[in-house]
Amino acid sequence: MNILDELEWRGAINQQTDEEGLKALTQEKSVALYCGIDPSGDSMHVGHLIPFMILKRFQLAGHKPVILIGGGTGSIGDPSGRHSERVLQTMDQIQANADKLSKQMRKLFQAGSDESGIRLVNNYDWLSGLSFLDFLRDYGKEFNINTMLAKDVVSSRLDTGISFTEFSYQIIQSVDFLHLFQNEEVQLQIGGSDQWGNITAGLDLIRKKEGSAAKAFGLTIPLLLKADGSKFGKSADGAIWLDPEKTTPYEFYQFWFNQDDRDVVKYLKYFTFLSKDEIDALEEQVKNEPHKRAAQKALAEEMTRFVHSQEALDEAIMISQALFSGDIQQLTADQIASTFKDVPSSEAAKGEHNLVEFLVDLTGIEPSRRQAREDIKNGAIRLKGIQIKDVEHTVSEADSYDNRFIIVRKGKKKYFLVNLA
Repeated sequence: MNILDELEWRGAINQQTDEEGLKALTQEKSVALYCGIDPSGDSMHVGHLIPFMILKRFQLAGHKPVILIGGGTGSIGDPSGRHSERVLQTMDQIQANADKLSKQMRKLFQAGSDESGIRLVNNYDWLSGLSFLDFLRDYGKEFNINTMLAKDVVSSRLDTGISFTEFSYQIIQSVDFLHLFQNEEVQLQIGGSDQWGNITAGLDLIRKKEGSAAKAFGLTIPLLLKADGSKFGKSADGAIWLDPEKTTPYEFYQFWFNQDDRDVVKYLKYFTFLSKDEIDALEEQVKNEPHKRAAQKALAEEMTRFVHSQEALDEAIMISQALFSGDIQQLTADQIASTFKDVPSSEAAKGEHNLVEFLVDLTGIEPSRRQAREDIKNGAIRLKGIQIKDVEHTVSEADSYDNRFIIVRKGKKKYFLVNLA
């Protein structure tokens, strides 16, 4: 199956500048293509992954991806998808972000290995040496203001206003495409649907500089929406980051595992490298045995393994199983700290305490001693996953995780984290 046929089946193509020409090119030879990301933050989130998953598919099909980290464009800000000006960051912060994003990309694409066939570039390397006069003479002269104003990325900002800096972004991104066409043999740029105007501007510049016969192409990916119409990529707690310090592998796994039945097959096509037969079989299970959540499990496993590692996936599954069963004794203190960071918490002094006093006076988990005694006797209280029915039980280091935390479970699902001070 040609790479474009596969992308079509996966629902991953929104627009192409020349469908027949690009298909012929990808069948004829190994094509160099690029996708860019600006270092506006120090980590990608799952929304950023969408075009880079397409880049990865090209890589696996034998093509030659180039990843552009926008150290130059990131210093001025992309206006797309925004209704106000970006806050400019210091160059030191941009460089620090670029270093972290580069590290994430190398991990995802195994850049640096002999087999990877991928390159990372930073547009600061060629944009920083461009003088203002050269920019105006060599590139600004090639852009018509009326055409630029008609681009969605700019027209959507005309009511609220746009600075000359952000207005110039499409020229600078066009310079990137031209530079990569001339120096890296890049013939295809891919991006999100909001990048269509910037991509076509780059193609126009290439043809003005290299001639109308220049073979260069653009492809965009559809905006990914959830079944409820909301934008994909965020949970109730905010963005799902690729950085394990921002979103733990367990949280990452749970994000994918909790996807709606109406969305999961679409996400399997977009984000995993499972075959058509494998995804078709999972789609049947969604229809016939949705309670087993086989498709969600496959999605969570594939994505956690791809973004993090097999070891991180194994740990995420272990934590999930421990929480589902209530058997949390096997978890480490570090796993407790990350897994239960969002549950209600309180502090208590280290040492030995009567359980009733611990639940009422020290932590406020129970509203009264009478209620505490009743819940204990009824078996509703667990410490470290162990049911306690003795109202005279002494809470001690044995009930804790490394004398740092105590996890109290009240009833079937209510967890409380007690930090031992």
